[in-house]
Amino acid sequence: MSYQVRQASIHDLDMVAPLFDAYRRFYAQPGDLDRARGFLRERFAHHESVILLASDADGSALGFTQLYPVFSSVRCVRAYLLNDLFVAPAARKHGVGAQLLTAAATFARANGAASMSLSTATDNAAAQHLYEALGWKRETGFLEYHLPL
Repeated sequence: MSYQVRQASIHDLDMVAPLFDAYRRFYAQPGDLDRARGFLRERFAHHESVILLASDADGSALGFTQLYPVFSSVRCVRAYLLNDLFVAPAARKHGVGAQLLTAAATFARANGAASMSLSTATDNAAAQHLYEALGWKRETGFLEYHLPL
């Protein structure tokens, strides 16, 4: 399978939105393409995230990852939260996910980030294996908490 990874722009919204909607459904959210499109449109409009898009030679979308900039006050550095990673089922097992992760790390380094972080479901063994194979380290020194608002 031949494909390329590049930074997406607002002009790619109609390519990314169906993948983003499928990603949300993977995490048990109801499908809502309009909501997915609106959410992504806002991220593009306000430059709040970076989306890397994998597409094949015909220009069909295969997968994406979305990065959000974050900052460490303690270390006084920029970092990125790799919040979303999704590969279309037909494109899995062809290296698309690994290439998206590699492109994300390249982007983060080029933009002065000191690190990247991500979270995944505890039962997502395939993703965990991929992350660890690419050098990601499981965090053991901190507990993560959430406050529903």
